Amino acid sequence: MTIKRKNRVCPAEKAGEFDTRLRRLFQNPAKILGPYIKEDMTVLDLGCGPGFFAVEMARLMNNTGKVIAADLQDEMLAILQRKIIGSELESVIELHKCETESTGVKEHVDFILAFYVVHEIPDHEKLFREIKSILNTGGRILIVEPSTHVSGKDFRLMISRAENAGLRVTGRPGYFLSRAVLLQ
Repeated sequence: MTIKRKNRVCPAEKAGEFDTRLRRLFQNPAKILGPYIKEDMTVLDLGCGPGFFAVEMARLMNNTGKVIAADLQDEMLAILQRKIIGSELESVIELHKCETESTGVKEHVDFILAFYVVHEIPDHEKLFREIKSILNTGGRILIVEPSTHVSGKDFRLMISRAENAGLRVTGRPGYFLSRAVLLQ
């Protein structure tokens, strides 16, 4: 059974819509990530887009540790690279181009953020097995999906697939116009 998706991958042409003051009012990266990000962690921003969350992850770690900013689109990674070039963030944020059928991330991580991206990935079972394989013991993943694109039924199916991969639900944070789950 597949989840019906309105869009596969959000185009890079929409990147400007992802990093606005208005969005920061409703989806403040520091508030969303603050409970999970600590200094010296290795974290993965899966589907990082133009870096709305990746930049804040690095700041929350006081520019220690490592942020792997992973995206399928070269254009999104180029936007993020332009944001951080020449700054102290450049030494903390590692840009990573995902493969078509896999994230391609091999490094073990302490935290994964998948914000508005899982619904764009065709094979959830494969994604969650891959995530489980790179997540350190005690590591967590925060999945947030837009309630306008992902129905409650589809979100529950997504969670079920994550649980089948060996992840377990440890929380259900609430965010504006979104469905969210914290897994370990």
